[in-house]
Amino acid sequence: MSNGGGSYNAQNDSRAGSTGEPDIGTEPTGGFFSADYKKHDDLKQMLDSNKDNLKLEAMKRIVGMVAKGKDASDLFAAVVKNVVSKNIEVKKLVYVYLVRYAEEQQDLALLSIATFQRALKDPNQLIRASALRVLSSIRVPVIVPIMMLALKDSVVDMSPYVRKTAAHAIPKLYSLDPEQKDQLIQVIEKLLADKTTLVVGSAVMAFEELCPDRIDLIHKNYRKLCNLLVDVEEWGQVVIINMLTRYARTQFLDPNQQDAVADDDKNFYGDEDEKDSEEEEDDDEKEKTPPKKPYMMDPDHRLLLRNTKPLLQSRNAAVVMAVAQLYHHIAPKSEVGLVAKALVRLLRSHREIQHVVLSNVATLTTIRKVRGMFEPYLKSFFVRPSDPIHVRTLKLEILTNLATETSISTILREFQTYVTSSDKDFVAATIQAIGRCASSISEVTETCLNGLVGLLSNRNEYVVAESVVVIKKLLQMQPDSHSEIIQHMAKLADSITVPMARASILWMVGEYSDRVPKIAPDLLRKMAKNFINEEDIVKLQILNLAAKLCITNPKQTKLLCQYVLNLAKYDQNYDIRDRARFIRQLVSPAGEKGALGKHAKKIFLASKPAPVLDSSFKDRDQWQLGSLSHMINQRASGYSPLPDYPETAPDPTVRNVEVPMPWAEKTHKKKAGKPKKEAFYSDEEEESESESDSEESSSSSSESGSESESDDDSKSESGSDKEKKSDEEPESSSSSSSESESSSESESESESESETDTKPQKKTPPPKTKSSAKPKKEAKQEVSLLDLDDIDMSNTSAPVPAPASALDVLSPSLASDLQGLSINDKKDTAISVTTPMFVSTTSHELLHRMTGEGLAANYRFTRGTCIYSTSMVPVEVTFTNHTDSPVCNIRIGDKKLQAGMTLQEFPEIPSLPGGGSMSVSIGIDFKDTIQPANFQICTQDRKYNVSIKPPVGELFQAVTMSEADFTAQQSKLTGMNENSGKVSIPSQHNNSKTITARMSELANVAPVSSSQDGLYRFAGKTVSGGTLLLVTVKVGEDNSANITVNCELMAICSMLVKEVKQKMSQA
Repeated sequence: MSNGGGSYNAQNDSRAGSTGEPDIGTEPTGGFFSADYKKHDDLKQMLDSNKDNLKLEAMKRIVGMVAKGKDASDLFAAVVKNVVSKNIEVKKLVYVYLVRYAEEQQDLALLSIATFQRALKDPNQLIRASALRVLSSIRVPVIVPIMMLALKDSVVDMSPYVRKTAAHAIPKLYSLDPEQKDQLIQVIEKLLADKTTLVVGSAVMAFEELCPDRIDLIHKNYRKLCNLLVDVEEWGQVVIINMLTRYARTQFLDPNQQDAVADDDKNFYGDEDEKDSEEEEDDDEKEKTPPKKPYMMDPDHRLLLRNTKPLLQSRNAAVVMAVAQLYHHIAPKSEVGLVAKALVRLLRSHREIQHVVLSNVATLTTIRKVRGMFEPYLKSFFVRPSDPIHVRTLKLEILTNLATETSISTILREFQTYVTSSDKDFVAATIQAIGRCASSISEVTETCLNGLVGLLSNRNEYVVAESVVVIKKLLQMQPDSHSEIIQHMAKLADSITVPMARASILWMVGEYSDRVPKIAPDLLRKMAKNFINEEDIVKLQILNLAAKLCITNPKQTKLLCQYVLNLAKYDQNYDIRDRARFIRQLVSPAGEKGALGKHAKKIFLASKPAPVLDSSFKDRDQWQLGSLSHMINQRASGYSPLPDYPETAPDPTVRNVEVPMPWAEKTHKKKAGKPKKEAFYSDEEEESESESDSEESSSSSSESGSESESDDDSKSESGSDKEKKSDEEPESSSSSSSESESSSESESESESESETDTKPQKKTPPPKTKSSAKPKKEAKQEVSLLDLDDIDMSNTSAPVPAPASALDVLSPSLASDLQGLSINDKKDTAISVTTPMFVSTTSHELLHRMTGEGLAANYRFTRGTCIYSTSMVPVEVTFTNHTDSPVCNIRIGDKKLQAGMTLQEFPEIPSLPGGGSMSVSIGIDFKDTIQPANFQICTQDRKYNVSIKPPVGELFQAVTMSEADFTAQQSKLTGMNENSGKVSIPSQHNNSKTITARMSELANVAPVSSSQDGLYRFAGKTVSGGTLLLVTVKVGEDNSANITVNCELMAICSMLVKEVKQKMSQA
């Protein structure tokens, strides 16, 4: 064996010596014991080489060493020389190294300041950013002016990445020289105005580090930050959300203030004395204190909540947690439930994330008003075998907080399983949770107590011991009815060895010794025998037991008490010795009693309040949710508490940003040169006729025309007639509603489009002030504005109004004029819209009064022309308040419509008094489908999801036509556009009047004259698309009828045939 070992070593030595290379470990794990100077000399030679590939390889190895935590500081001199390398890859790695060691090697780094300054002008954005990062890492006060200049240049750099790096350099420069704070705040103000998502997060981070109290810097950028929040990188989102949470607490009113006032009123009026005194001063306070206005959420407050809601689906747990704390601290209590599902989703993450999330959920579950949002996810908090002990404890805490009368049975069954666990700490926590459930829910107190008594026979000593401690707390609530349990626990004193459990038994026997008069003295005798071997906590309770029994039963226990006091007199623990001296003075013989001895019974046997088993997370809501202070339940360094809500709303106009409109200046110049309205339009038309018919020129002329027209109308309002005023009123209301909805960009754009489309429409009739010398030019002007090729202008004696789009808002006076207007194809000139033959008075339930908490809503289809748009179905909604108090701010909230569908909402109802009713009108463009329109009806503090699904017959409007036109159109709609069926009509209803009435009741169609007996024709067209509908009912001699429906919409054909058959066959 020795020879083999020697030859093996010799082979290794010869193998190592055969290679002429030094013994250097090139592997990451190799060469651990080799000399470092050899490796570093090799790297220095490579860095001094003229070949870029060797330098690049050396830098990769050096950066790898840094990443593994190895010291590479002695290579600083060799690395810093390569900062002037022309190779981009080498330069990047050099900057990475310098950022790490520039603070340690400040003297050598200062030698390259000129190189860093030149690099700040490099064409490559990565080099510029790296140079700034290295420059800010040199912690030498001498270069502060250079750093400040570089920072100011980088803030206006074209590259967002460089500006982001500049934001990161601001806290470094501030820590180096705090006197630069004012200049740095100016730099932060520029960065906050940046519209790039890459920069915004870092800018807010610098703001939070430097001047978090400068709220005035956020005002102008608030809406921009809210709108860009979804696109900012994840860690930037966390910083922005936390900052906006504090901002909202200082700039918006408390959305839950009415709930707090209601609670205060309940407590207040419950005190009769204060009520009487208040009545005396009621008149004076009414004069001094103005009535409180109902709370209305600021649009910017709603903007923040709406734009952070999508982030609940983020993959980053920190973002979800940040949104959750934002909703908890600034959202109405009715909306906080949105975060529950997102927080439960995070429980599938790593155990560290679980611990943080569960800690915050435990705090939320202690708050009564938001506790219910986690009840649907109760099973998500059940303990799993793989959960660590800290996660298990938090889940037990949450399950206990969520326990209610309905869920307690499920939770207790789950706890029974946990008690059998092998983890002693977990079992103890479970038994404590059972005790808390028993104390908080009186219905299950008896059940829990019996279950804990059953655990006293468990083989696990820790289970028995913890059960004794919990039973002791529960018995304090109602000891009279549980003397048997006290006896049973006294018998366990011999077998239980856990000190806390033995102490609890002794306390119970001593406290309720009158209920176990025979057992108590015997228990004291047993404890006295083993007094010197007991734990300190047990000794103290033995002394208490001896004192109490000496007072209540001196005949049997007086000698025992003196014996125990003598033992305690010489105990090693001074607490026990002091207690013994105190008790001896109280229970001394009658002749020697002092002043305290007379009150011994009151001192020892006074009634004691039952313990309150509260959650350990009850007081954690004083900290901001998700913060480190909340996790450790004490103030951490750098923690700033959330400010309180202001009592009065601050000025919301500070967040308004004036955006210069480029077209406003052009319009102003045109108005200055052409003050007359008639000259303005005529000049515009001449220009548009002379130029090409491009879309850009026509759109610009219409926009400028609408702008100037609105200005001229406002100037000449006093001289306008009544009709013009009535036409302008709905427009002004729609414009004001669009301004109030300015937080939503899509809605404001749609409103502005409706205004620009509506205003030129009022100019279609020829003005009376025009002279009749130019009739041709007027007619030509009208046609160019309308730009409708499908209208036969040869048969038109008067100007034809422009067709309204889906979002056009028509005044009520124009709605009646458009009732019989037709803009169909040239061949359909004889087809015209007519008034409906039947208007149903039957209403459908939109919102039940139980669901709406007293607010009910019904709707019906009026079958008229919609005042908002000719392509919308008019719907009348009637709100009824079944309560005694008024319902405020009734409006339409979020809309969840199918693609292409639009809904024109009604103006907000400020207040609906108790018992009152009000009808409003809305318009819905169903796009010729029966898909429901889903939306929300909102009040001041509630939201209700409702839905309107139209019957197929309400999608049409009645039209009139001749029999010849009906036949001609029907011949075009054959094949797949035709659907038919047979039905038997009852004989008593087989007449023209009944068939026409039933058909008109079913669908909004008009009868067409027929020359044949027993043949009934009806015509209509869809409201949205104007698609023609033809219905034919041909009745035979045997009361059977053939029903034929012709329409290009095949689905509507099929549904209408079924409904006509069902309607006609009714008895």
